[in-house]
Amino acid sequence: MLELKDISYDVEDGQEEKGILKHINLKIDDRFVAITGPNGGGKSTLAKMIAGIIKPSEGRIFFDGEDITDKSITERARMGISFAFQQPVRFKGLTVRDLINMAAGKPISTAKACNYLSEVGLCAKDYIGREINASLSGGELKRIEIAMIIARGTKLSVFDEPEAGIDLWSFQNLIHVFEKLHEQVQGSIIIISHQERILNIADKIIVIADGEVVRYGKKAEVLPDLLGGLGGCRFYKGE
Repeated sequence: MLELKDISYDVEDGQEEKGILKHINLKIDDRFVAITGPNGGGKSTLAKMIAGIIKPSEGRIFFDGEDITDKSITERARMGISFAFQQPVRFKGLTVRDLINMAAGKPISTAKACNYLSEVGLCAKDYIGREINASLSGGELKRIEIAMIIARGTKLSVFDEPEAGIDLWSFQNLIHVFEKLHEQVQGSIIIISHQERILNIADKIIVIADGEVVRYGKKAEVLPDLLGGLGGCRFYKGE
């Protein structure tokens, strides 16, 4: 379980401090949780804080009962926390097979590596030997990144706006991947998103606006209000 206790995050804004997150208190133990809200509300900041990329100005973060506030992103990864960036990193000289082996923590068979790629809807024989470079589209990179997370078998996977910068066809395929993850995942998934189709497959939804949690509850309770305009949120349905 992930628990955030009285989390605040401030940044310098000229000669003043600006509060990005303001006394966030959350307990997350569901399989699939979506975090949404207006742009600039603090969603991505919270995701990076969970992953260990940034540290809170105040408050503590606990994972499975252990205080991880001062642990690095590497230490958290060893504990079973994965973070997927809005724009996946391209690794010149490394192949898809290399990345999946690295994610698994050991060399694995070609058949097993191909199974992970198949899980995210990629034809393994076309991708297993591909280099992670500009020849791969944003949608392909994001699916490869998800295959790596599956290979790692993490307890908590955090995705920061996975729909950002990909075309409609890739987005539709990405939705199918997340639907499948929702059915099969052994750990928990947190997704930062504005997309109704992603919110619609979550167990619970957290709404963050102006650095504060303004709503947290089951999808059936929260989503209808969001679609009606709660908190000034806007959604792109991705037909």
